[in-house]
Amino acid sequence: MSIGIVLLTPRCRDARKRKGPRSVARTTPAPNRQAARELVRDFSLEMTGKDVPGLEEAKHAIPLGTKINVTFLGNEDLEMRVAAAKAVKDLGFVPVPHISARRLSSQDQLEEFLGRLQEVGATEHVFSVGGDPTTPEGPYEDSLSVIRSGLLSKYGVREVSIAGYPEGHPDIKSDVLWRHLEDKSAALKEQGLDAVILTQFAFDTDPVVEWIKSVRERGIGSEIRIGTPGPAGIKRLLGFARRFGVGANAMIVKKYGFSLTNLLGTAGPDQFVTDLSSLLAQEPSAGSVKLHFYTFGGLLATSEWAREFSAAQS
Repeated sequence: MSIGIVLLTPRCRDARKRKGPRSVARTTPAPNRQAARELVRDFSLEMTGKDVPGLEEAKHAIPLGTKINVTFLGNEDLEMRVAAAKAVKDLGFVPVPHISARRLSSQDQLEEFLGRLQEVGATEHVFSVGGDPTTPEGPYEDSLSVIRSGLLSKYGVREVSIAGYPEGHPDIKSDVLWRHLEDKSAALKEQGLDAVILTQFAFDTDPVVEWIKSVRERGIGSEIRIGTPGPAGIKRLLGFARRFGVGANAMIVKKYGFSLTNLLGTAGPDQFVTDLSSLLAQEPSAGSVKLHFYTFGGLLATSEWAREFSAAQS
């Protein structure tokens, strides 16, 4: 598997078809309530082209202006992706369409996608990602090649999200990951485009904080959005962790809030967010760090969790 891949969540289920886990955020305030509140503020979410009904259902729980990433999966077509981005925009949120480099068969396909997104006002923010295919279907072997094409700014892109891996990648060496993160950051800066680093999810805060420190030590000052699971079934969480190479031994998951000996029920990110906010408060050099929710439990459950968690810190 080549560089540029961010391992994306399968689509969130429409709650009317499948009732997702309803994990209520605990009401006990975090030790550092201000830090916890600030970390959760301005969170972002992820959906697919098929999740528009779920977004409609969850809209009351999502703050206006929230960034919502729209995936670029193999079982979706152009019309579905553009319609989803338009729905995000029309509901008062900020669409962040994914551009899956290795799924693009030609420059014309990339320009058609960008052009259609521009028509619905959905190109200011995009996420340039390698995508799942190990072999490129066209001229773009990774997300960096899309960035270097120079086409993004032509269609009104102002901010580009790029992938980060706090716990590494199962198929890519650490030094390669760092080199490509630096190369993408530099390429965006040269073009006058803002960069946001969006990470794979994790259960353990320690490697996340160390990774953030390493990013800053390399002179990369871009906003970082830490990938975080929304409330979800424990078996489901562990399945994704195995698939994505996320650390999930007994000690780590106990720290997160569940046990490998009891796989029933659901788990939310309460403890992870509480611990991460406290650690970041002790790292003044961390810079701008926000959360990006992979909504394993659905858009509604995740948005309600964020609202309840924030209220508990007031």
